[in-house]
Amino acid sequence: MDPMTKMWVSFLGIGLMAIAAVIITIARLKTKGFIRIILSIVAFFCLLLGFIYGFFSII
Repeated sequence: MDPMTKMWVSFLGIGLMAIAAVIITIARLKTKGFIRIILSIVAFFCLLLGFIYGFFSII
């Protein structure tokens, strides 16, 4: 993978991790019940994808 592609992949990973942090903060402070569970699951998948993209940008 060329360096520019690695840069964009790492930006995507960082962005997904930041989105996950915002979603989990909103879920814990503003919501209750089923919506909170759904937002937490979405945040977890964003964090997981961010980790995977970050890992691939290192390789």
